[in-house]
Amino acid sequence: MRCRASSRAAVRVHAGSHSSRSVACGSRRVAPRPRPAQSVPVTSPATLPVPHADATVLDNAAWHSLAGPHASFAIGGDLVRRYPADVAPFVAVRSWDEPEVWDALRELVGPGAEVGLSGYEGAIPDGWEFLGGGEGVQLVETDALQTRPFDEAVELGAADAADMIAIVERNQPGPFRPRTYELGRYIGIRRGGRLVAMAGERLHPTGWTEISAVAVDADHRRQGLASRLVLDVAFHIQQRGDRALMHAAAGNVNAIAAYEKLGFALRRRNRFAAVRTPA
Repeated sequence: MRCRASSRAAVRVHAGSHSSRSVACGSRRVAPRPRPAQSVPVTSPATLPVPHADATVLDNAAWHSLAGPHASFAIGGDLVRRYPADVAPFVAVRSWDEPEVWDALRELVGPGAEVGLSGYEGAIPDGWEFLGGGEGVQLVETDALQTRPFDEAVELGAADAADMIAIVERNQPGPFRPRTYELGRYIGIRRGGRLVAMAGERLHPTGWTEISAVAVDADHRRQGLASRLVLDVAFHIQQRGDRALMHAAAGNVNAIAAYEKLGFALRRRNRFAAVRTPA
């Protein structure tokens, strides 16, 4: 799923429930406008018949990241947790089946904020405003994924943060913050000193690592850089015993097709909706 990855304030919320739903969203402060409670439309069954369809940690990847390998980043309590704002715009909800979760989410995100609920289906509480929605997909590695290192790639870190943010601004692959690079290993390609391509690791539910921020400048596309970077990131993920996953907007058919060609398979589809928290 894509949210504009600029320096604008944004929050993306992920959550799961007894039915293994997950949530992702973008948020910004806006003036509240009361509106009657509404419902998020129901989509087709979320989990698809592919390898690892039973990997339930992936149904709520952000929560299992913040409750697991990324626990050191976690802010919040038993129902809702988030990353520091300068690390990632993700808030994780443990379960939508908990009646207190909406109050906890509003307390953490704030009043009058625009929040996207991805995968949530059902009635929205009184005072919350439904704004619209869309669909996203999750992909997982299969045995067809032939990973390998990319010799030209260089590892990126704190000294490269400004360049990483700049390439994300130019290409809009998804949200990226000044300290997002701390979530995992990021690599890139420099040509003439300029960072022209990048990919790295983001969410880290136990046993899995998300490949994210895949970006290539327009004048360096059609050279296979994105594919080679993804395969390098996946190679190092597998070297430490994890499996690779990815997320994409359902409408980003070119990216989805490219990832499938590399050896990823669609595991899950989900609907996301934009809502506004009560004032």
